[in-house]
Amino acid sequence: MKYGCFVILLFQIIKSCINIFFSLKELFYLSYLILPISTVTILNYYLISANFKLKTEGGVRKYYKSFYLSLENILIFLRRKTEVNFCKKISVIVLTVLLAVTVASGAAFAQEKVIKIGTLFPLTGSVALAGTRCKAAVEAAVEVINNAHPEIQVPLAGQEGILDGYKIVLVHADHQGKADIAKAEAERLFNQEKVYSIIGCYNSACTAPASLVAEREGKIFMCGCSSSAALTERGLEYFFRMAPTDQTESLEFCEVMEWMNEAKGANVQTIGIIYENTEFGKHAADEGKAAAAAAGFEVVADVPFSPGATNMNSEVQTLKAKNPDVVFGACLGGDYTLWVRTMKQMDWLPKMCLNYCTGYQDPVITQQLGDDANYFMGGTGYAPEFAELMPAVAAVEKIYEDMVDVPFDSDSIQEAVAVLILAQAIEKAGTLDYDAVRDTLYANEWDSPLSMGGKVAFVPGGQNSKAMSMITQLQGGEYKRVYPVDLATDEVVFPMIPWNER
Repeated sequence: MKYGCFVILLFQIIKSCINIFFSLKELFYLSYLILPISTVTILNYYLISANFKLKTEGGVRKYYKSFYLSLENILIFLRRKTEVNFCKKISVIVLTVLLAVTVASGAAFAQEKVIKIGTLFPLTGSVALAGTRCKAAVEAAVEVINNAHPEIQVPLAGQEGILDGYKIVLVHADHQGKADIAKAEAERLFNQEKVYSIIGCYNSACTAPASLVAEREGKIFMCGCSSSAALTERGLEYFFRMAPTDQTESLEFCEVMEWMNEAKGANVQTIGIIYENTEFGKHAADEGKAAAAAAGFEVVADVPFSPGATNMNSEVQTLKAKNPDVVFGACLGGDYTLWVRTMKQMDWLPKMCLNYCTGYQDPVITQQLGDDANYFMGGTGYAPEFAELMPAVAAVEKIYEDMVDVPFDSDSIQEAVAVLILAQAIEKAGTLDYDAVRDTLYANEWDSPLSMGGKVAFVPGGQNSKAMSMITQLQGGEYKRVYPVDLATDEVVFPMIPWNER
């Protein structure tokens, strides 16, 4: 941009000089010649905007050849239109200088080492808060990658960029929580914005179609926190997910129930499942039912709802009537808030409530609910209370907090991990070739200080086999570690304290 501004300023200065020294006739003639120089400027713009694609496809030399042939034709045009008198000779000299400066600025841009990466999150709609934080998490990670941060103990933080100086430039898109828009935006990011890869999409229902676009293009899709197990069961080659799946969490939930029965005498036997009627919710419910059956528990309530609901009275009434010992919840964003408040309004709670990767893990929602948020439980991949287990997070989290005023949560931190792992793979592969980077992602175990357990490794289908979480319970507005036992810091409050006793 700064080179373009310089060219414009130079043009204005020269034009002012011409206004002083040349006649109106000559100025008219000079204006007549503005057309070809405008043509060159437009060509130069396309050279700049096409630069990234050309680098990755090896077409720079071919493009430069055609560009300079066009420039030569324009200069021939100028010579033919110029008569031999002093003023017009000066005009041609001035225009030639401008052409040279414009081309030089384009060449300077062309030499910039840029990797465009798209982000695709819900920036508007019912889960816009979560989407905005996921976007900020990617931005924080890119800051660590692009600029030297020797104080941060994360791979690549000590250098500037990757591949000997390439910098990541983000292109953001909003899928609004709608699958059809996610697909269309993924196509736009790849085909019009020419991004190298996409990070997204938070909502599993949006990740599914968007990642199929990437697969069709043969380009890499990095998924941070979308948790539907089905996403990594499609046999895709270019799809990679960081977070645990709903299948993993369902098994953990049943394991916690067994532990509570054995160690605490809880005698929990029945389960109710409430879930949004989307890719995420339906697969979470299916995994919950399968895990319950395998562990010998009975599912007595199956309660779907439409996301973005304004009323959940009938859903909560169904749960209350069936009165399960434990509820598995798959309610995102504002739906989680509405569900909790509706249970309070109806003065009902199960003995224990275990939540998938949902509104439970959202620190803003926890703050909004106040004491009503307490005693719910769920799988948690990160919370500020985990600082002693993940000490490297703090420095990156500081960058993130400066953007959104809240710490990382289980979802947003996975999006930061996604771009950090992709950058490591590009650096190790030593190329931007998609197949080489894909193979490198699969072939290595990656250091990941922002992941619980500190490692990331992928199995066929793209699932991170090292993905971990632990069970927490909100007590006093803080995420207390309660399971597994060897990592626990607090005892489970069981059963949940009734609304009228808080």
